[in-house]
Amino acid sequence: MNATILKFGGSSFQHPEDFGRVARHLAERLAAGEDKIVAVVSAMSGTTDNLKSVMLGVNKQVKPSNLDAALATGEMLSACLLEAAVSRQGIPVMSLNGYSLGICTNSSFGRASIESVDPDSIIAALKENDIVIATGGQAINQSGRLTFLGRNSSDLTAVVIASMLGERSCEIYSDVPGVYTADPYLVPGARLIPKIGYGTIARMSRYGAKVLHHRAVEHAENYSVTIACKSLTSDGVVSGTIVTGHDNAPSVTLARDAAVLSCGNLAERNKLRVLLDQEDVSAICTEDNRGAGLCILSDVDFALRIVALAGNRAVSVASRTAVTELDSSTLRIYLEDDYTRAICRAREIHERIYPGTDGEPVASRTAKQRSAHSSLLIGPNYAPKNSQ
Repeated sequence: MNATILKFGGSSFQHPEDFGRVARHLAERLAAGEDKIVAVVSAMSGTTDNLKSVMLGVNKQVKPSNLDAALATGEMLSACLLEAAVSRQGIPVMSLNGYSLGICTNSSFGRASIESVDPDSIIAALKENDIVIATGGQAINQSGRLTFLGRNSSDLTAVVIASMLGERSCEIYSDVPGVYTADPYLVPGARLIPKIGYGTIARMSRYGAKVLHHRAVEHAENYSVTIACKSLTSDGVVSGTIVTGHDNAPSVTLARDAAVLSCGNLAERNKLRVLLDQEDVSAICTEDNRGAGLCILSDVDFALRIVALAGNRAVSVASRTAVTELDSSTLRIYLEDDYTRAICRAREIHERIYPGTDGEPVASRTAKQRSAHSSLLIGPNYAPKNSQ
């Protein structure tokens, strides 16, 4: 059975009417000759943050398993709404959520790791329907409890389903058509990268790029699934970046809520880094005038929970904006206390890498502002073990 795997992110569902727009696109794909379609959906834009805020408002110490179950309702609602929109097109359709997708994980609530998959339920649904809608970012553990694969992990669900069904490609739809050399909303001169290697985009993702989830890219590489990044606009589909092979492109990423852990000493920092490495969390060693520390740019909530469970009271945590310059051999990270300065820094770095692409600056910077940052050069010996 041939099936086309499509994933639609939260930016595809800004308003309820957007579900009708996506449904019409799916209908057009079937009319154009597609056999079967699996559409993986994220929660509507802003929903996950709102759900988390409500849960923490009820209980700041909410259990991770309880929080996972609550956050999953965002994707469940999207799946129900898209199923209703597709059904209105007269197309046989059904939706599946984490309980019935056939994806089983460990019990690391908040960012569970996949342990096994069983495609039978999806195959059975495809036999009876032309379109199957799957909730992104969720699965179940060995006890049958709902688990969350992590923030922005619907990409991972889509790639896993593609590999489960033996498909060699997966389409990811977002508000931008592909991977850029920098965030195009912040850096006007950012260039679209037509083709990029798995390792390069996975590394970009671990250091702040938001287009693709790093675990999705790593899974795609392991199972030889090509990712096609696209955008669905009022004028149709815009194709942007193909993720495959080993192509490289220098880039600048920006992580607004990077967690900077200040440790009591080098020994404590190294101990925490080993702990985070064991959980597949990229933690960058830092040394500046604030002392020894770790900088975490992705999976932040999960990482901070691990640190808290370690019970080290000597570790303090601060939120800063990290601008990362990436090329094939080294990375350089700038930690900024001011978001506007971070954007300026990202634009300056991008202009240096790609001369002639600079846009209007967000704000002018004084000499004092230029010196009020921490610059950390991280070479190959310091890069997290999973970043290559």
